[in-house]
Amino acid sequence: MTVFLLGVGAACLLGLGFVLQQHAAQSATRSDLVSYRLLLRLVRSREWLLGIAFMVCGQVLSAMALDAGRISLVEPLLSTQLLFAMALARRITRQTLGASGWGGVVLLAVGVTVFILSGQPTGGGAEIGALRHWLVFGIVAGLALLLVTLAGRLPRIRQATLLALAAGLLYGLQDALTRTAELRLDTGGLGLLVTGWQPYAVLAIGVVGLVLVQNAFESAPLKMSAPALTAAQPLAGIACGVGFLGDQLQLTPAALAGAAAGLVCIVIGVVVIGRHPALPDARPASAALPDAEPETVLR
Repeated sequence: MTVFLLGVGAACLLGLGFVLQQHAAQSATRSDLVSYRLLLRLVRSREWLLGIAFMVCGQVLSAMALDAGRISLVEPLLSTQLLFAMALARRITRQTLGASGWGGVVLLAVGVTVFILSGQPTGGGAEIGALRHWLVFGIVAGLALLLVTLAGRLPRIRQATLLALAAGLLYGLQDALTRTAELRLDTGGLGLLVTGWQPYAVLAIGVVGLVLVQNAFESAPLKMSAPALTAAQPLAGIACGVGFLGDQLQLTPAALAGAAAGLVCIVIGVVVIGRHPALPDARPASAALPDAEPETVLR
């Protein structure tokens, strides 16, 4: 129950923070794409700072949940952050949920429940060999880098999805490394923690992920980035938990089928919710034209 409350509480704060950050990011200029300059502009916005405060508090609760439970249990709970994002966005846009909105809510809730009950995550709390650790780390980080590289070759309106996917992968990896850092703290105290690379990697990944998320929010409507971000994070986190944190799922055919079905429902529910009209656009339609030159737009 403690892990559940911490996980859902973290999801609530993260979802609210994302909506506030996206609203502030809509005023940024095109020249700031995938650049730290965007953060320098946004730091002057009270709305953005409030969104960051929500996000930081959500990350703290998320770390507490990861310390109290397995990452394969916490990550599905964090995927519910889109529900809280939609709740705030719905008040802003005054849109009703309708059949599609409620359908997405039900799919997401059922997916989280089915995955936890079928997979029954156990174990955790001990890192597996260094080779396996670095292999999983390299695959997740490499995929994120590949997505950012591909995003630079796409029209601006389509870049948001790839940037959000990359950020989601990094956030899932960050959650796994947070759990690793907590294990070092529990085992050897503060001395062992500060002499390891994990806490510094957590900070570095957090900064890179923040830059990617803000640029995704600025590039296109929230519905183009929020589903990708929310779906990628738990998938990457679960992969890291099983890959190098010792998390174990039930391996019977029925359990694996149920866990897989739960993950599919989570992803579909996230996408359905993310496409709902209640999620506001990042910028007016006239400003959402793909990277056209000013004179072309005038014609």
